[in-house]
Amino acid sequence: MRIVFMGTPEFAVPSLRALLDAGYEVVGAFTQPDRPAGRGKKVIACPVKRLAEARGVPVFQPERIKRADGLEMLKALSPDLCVTAAFGQLLSKENLAVPKLGTVNVHASLLPRHRGAAPINWAILLGDRVTGVTTMFTDEGLDTGDMILKAETEIGAQESAGELTQRLSALGARVLIDTLRAIEAGNCPRERQDASLASYEPLLTKEMGRMDFHKPPEELALKARALDPWPGAFAMLPEGPLKVWRAKATEGDWRGVPGQVVAADAKRGLIVMCGQGALELTEIQAPNAKRMDARAYLRGKAIQEGLVLNG
Repeated sequence: MRIVFMGTPEFAVPSLRALLDAGYEVVGAFTQPDRPAGRGKKVIACPVKRLAEARGVPVFQPERIKRADGLEMLKALSPDLCVTAAFGQLLSKENLAVPKLGTVNVHASLLPRHRGAAPINWAILLGDRVTGVTTMFTDEGLDTGDMILKAETEIGAQESAGELTQRLSALGARVLIDTLRAIEAGNCPRERQDASLASYEPLLTKEMGRMDFHKPPEELALKARALDPWPGAFAMLPEGPLKVWRAKATEGDWRGVPGQVVAADAKRGLIVMCGQGALELTEIQAPNAKRMDARAYLRGKAIQEGLVLNG
């Protein structure tokens, strides 16, 4: 079976590696074009491209696979099946018509919940206790195709989006291989999605990371985990943004306005008033400083009590 793989970030790497390790014939890998990244804006290859090149898989990087040049690249490979995992581009009707057996997508949610580009982050943001991976036959819609296999996993009480992404990427690779074996055996399940149960969430933006201390502390603690590593939750100090990587609701008779620092020392921790209760910022990153435990930070640096964050 000739397979074309389409993926870009680290999430997709275990799926490509699993295909290669299982002996499947991967005749090409499509990824997003190389982009400048980091403070130096150096152009670097994406994770899927690096693995593909290391394993001798030809790499293709059309700006838009929907366009004529991208479509011709795909046709020239004569795939029996395409596999996508966090590719970052929608496929056209013409793209989907190329592989004889269709296109299988590895999606990081229990469809039809959390369709879209950031399902892992939104599962945490919305307080889900369980998530998982779904393989599906891709159609022209956004994550609307028929489902094949699913695998569930609980979300850890303190698990970040980055940590959950690592676990789901490994889980997705295993489900992908099971899916391909079912296709090969001719007994592949196929289930239509119930559109009434579907949810779509928007792309993440940097501004989404701003902490609104009028919100309940439990919601803000979820935000800190959900936006780690990108874009990162933050509150504004006079000298710049304070990244908040971990936080938790805290009990006590705290008094103040939303956003006000009501405790800031190594013994009590860094505690900020919210609209309904208080929030302890447990892991932070001050401007021009490294990420660290907030109490450890307060042993060497001061944050003024009474200061109103975002003020």
